[in-house]
Amino acid sequence: MPSGPDVATSEWTLDYPPLFAWFEYGLSHIARFFDKEMLVVQNLNYASPATVLFQRLSVIVADVVFFYAVKECCKCLREGKGKDLLGKPSFILTVLLLWNFGLLIVDHIHFQYNGFLFGVLLLSIARHFQNRHFEGALLFSVLLNLKHIYLYIAPAYGIYLLRCFCFTQSNADGSLQWRSFSVVRLVTLGTIVLPTFAVSFGPFIALGQLPQVLSRLFPFKRGLCHAYWAPNIWALYNIADKAFSILGVKFKLLDINKLPKASMTGGLVQELQHSVLPSVSPLATLVCTLLSILPALFKIWHRPNGARGFLRCLVICALGSFMFGWHVHEKAILMAILPLSLLAVESREDARIFLMLSVTGHYSLFPLLFTTQELPIKIFLMLLFTIFSLTSLKMLFRSVLKMGL
Repeated sequence: MPSGPDVATSEWTLDYPPLFAWFEYGLSHIARFFDKEMLVVQNLNYASPATVLFQRLSVIVADVVFFYAVKECCKCLREGKGKDLLGKPSFILTVLLLWNFGLLIVDHIHFQYNGFLFGVLLLSIARHFQNRHFEGALLFSVLLNLKHIYLYIAPAYGIYLLRCFCFTQSNADGSLQWRSFSVVRLVTLGTIVLPTFAVSFGPFIALGQLPQVLSRLFPFKRGLCHAYWAPNIWALYNIADKAFSILGVKFKLLDINKLPKASMTGGLVQELQHSVLPSVSPLATLVCTLLSILPALFKIWHRPNGARGFLRCLVICALGSFMFGWHVHEKAILMAILPLSLLAVESREDARIFLMLSVTGHYSLFPLLFTTQELPIKIFLMLLFTIFSLTSLKMLFRSVLKMGL
């Protein structure tokens, strides 16, 4: 962390919450046995063979959390009566998660630690299915402090825990019984959420550096869209702005010399504006996001429908944030695809949505692998995953229909 607000060692800001620094701190003690030079802050773009080997191994080892989470999620499924292993929902879910094309290229080719983080998320979801809500809340609190992009789904967690954990009973029709509110349970939630945030942000608050941390976590000057546009509403908005500006100039409705130069994408710190359409502010994206997820939040508040209702709400929150959020990364679509896998092996309709979303969402990740030699790799891997998803889910629900389930 730089010592002052105007001091920087890189053009890229540190955009992970402080708790992730503890994870990296632990890795650094192992990394020095591979190559000490990778730990020198000034060594920007340093990539010795030993460094690359360590980074790849660290991702693979950290995926143990993801493997365990997948195992726990499989325990939550409603298994059918069939004895064929390849046709069991648990087997299909295991492959859909462990062999997910998007996660594979993001973590093991593009290089990230999303498998480890998604493992914490899936484990948290599994705990709610197992009615271990305290553990589920603790895991999500830790996850938020490891990577704040999971704020996208925080509303689903907040409403669900308040409704199904803090309120202990429902009426016969499933509606809320207000008298069942438990102050003890609310305080219990606070005792796990607040200390987690205190451990993460406490040292920076004590040093008076909280504003700097927040400015790095929420860099609103990076632009409305990421360098590679996520396929959301703002990509269409940008295209419309460009089309209007071209048509306006062509039909002499606009003076090209008076049009502001559009700057709608980037990645580095910069101001942004549109040429013709009104420029979109972070507040506008927040309002659009909240409006898109409010029906789902309203639904789980009035008729929760258990952990599966919560999971549906979580997926909708992820999709709403992806479609309307500020500076959305293309890989954020995995936050909807991976949890939706659990629903896809239990519902024919959810399986259809999963297939459509996984094909379009995974295709949007192609720009992450941009070299010529990677082209056949990403096409081949995506085709394999898509073919397996289509055939396995089709076989699964065909057998379910035959058994009359």
